[in-house]
Amino acid sequence: MKDLPGIITWSIPGFVLLVVLELLSYRVHGDDDELGYATKDTATSLTMGIGSVLFDTLWKVPIVAVYAVVYALTPLRIPDGVLYSLPAALLAWPLILVAQDFCYYWSHRAHHVVRILWASHVVHHSSRRFNLSTALRQTWTGFTSFVFYLPLIALGVHPGVLAFASSLNLLYQFWIHTERIDRMPRWFEAVFNTPSHHRVHHASQGSYLDRNFAGILIVWDRAFGSFEPEGERPVYGLTKNIDTHNPLRVAFHEYAAIGRDLRSARSPRTWLGFVFGHPGWRPTGSPPTGPLPAAGLAAGDVAAAEVSAVEAAAPAFRS
Repeated sequence: MKDLPGIITWSIPGFVLLVVLELLSYRVHGDDDELGYATKDTATSLTMGIGSVLFDTLWKVPIVAVYAVVYALTPLRIPDGVLYSLPAALLAWPLILVAQDFCYYWSHRAHHVVRILWASHVVHHSSRRFNLSTALRQTWTGFTSFVFYLPLIALGVHPGVLAFASSLNLLYQFWIHTERIDRMPRWFEAVFNTPSHHRVHHASQGSYLDRNFAGILIVWDRAFGSFEPEGERPVYGLTKNIDTHNPLRVAFHEYAAIGRDLRSARSPRTWLGFVFGHPGWRPTGSPPTGPLPAAGLAAGDVAAAEVSAVEAAAPAFRS
């Protein structure tokens, strides 16, 4: 397979430049309804982004090893000729990108409703502001996502091709972390993820919780019952904010909370619930510490009782 460029690494200077330009735009033309930037918050986001790049380098070793084993065992292959020659590539690459985006949707959704996965993803939602620097606030434990892409490897997608498609997905998501863009054209909003859709995803209101998991295509949320249009102004962050700019606490606070809960567990079921239940899960009879997810892994709306539980159990590390 031909070497594909490291898009994210090459894009870092562009990310920083666009963050600076957005920051300056608030100085030149402020908006009372937009939160803009705060020095400590931005510094935390940048620190988490730098740490994510470093840790991803470490996690890449075991992940690539697993992908290599699966790729070696599967009899399926997407030939290089399909990927690197016209006109076949004009069909093959869009299909791969759509398939990767589909897997991303389910990975992202699972990371909101399974607590041990949420412990990794909560980092990205820990800022109470929403700007381009928020896009760089990434987890240091990104190994939790790789299993969701194993089906693509089993179908013959080379790990390098998957990495390139994932980088394109991540690159697309950078620009949607902004309040400076209101709405895109209606046709675009119907198909693609946009700043408006993603503002809902980062909001902490009950009606917005666990919605709009899309990477590039918002059609997955529309198809699987997790779409919510932007209406009331979003309140960003967690339903119980951690109020810290310490990168170590930002990175690992939910893992620490799981550890505290496990020390109080008195049965295997309780242990499993604290680790693999939704982030607000408590043993029967215990007072809730957080909301039930507004969307589960199955399509459809939650029951009215669950919606009530979301509103009643707000103080938890949810987004």
